[in-house]
Amino acid sequence: MIVGVGIDVVDIARFESTLERTPALRERLFTIEERHLGIASLAARFAAKEALAKSLGAPVGLHWTDARVVTNDEGRPTLEIGGTVLARANDLGVDSFHVSLSHDAGVASAVVIAEG
Repeated sequence: MIVGVGIDVVDIARFESTLERTPALRERLFTIEERHLGIASLAARFAAKEALAKSLGAPVGLHWTDARVVTNDEGRPTLEIGGTVLARANDLGVDSFHVSLSHDAGVASAVVIAEG
């Protein structure tokens, strides 16, 4: 059963400018493993975290670093969650997520489906 769906888009150039203006934001948004990625990948991962929050009803109190986008050997993205995100998912009965990322023409996007 689908518990929630989230979608988000990010203007890559604007996101890059924001990270340059506010360097500490990179640490608040991304895990250590994510921080080294290129700007398009970071923008797509930020979109995924936004879409994830939306799929969970966008409650107050979720921590950005409690979710991480990882890719398998074939390049397929998945979500690893813990802390506040895991607690919310458990409260809603979510047992799996489906995630799709894209970036092209200056825009990064993500869709997340929460399933329970």
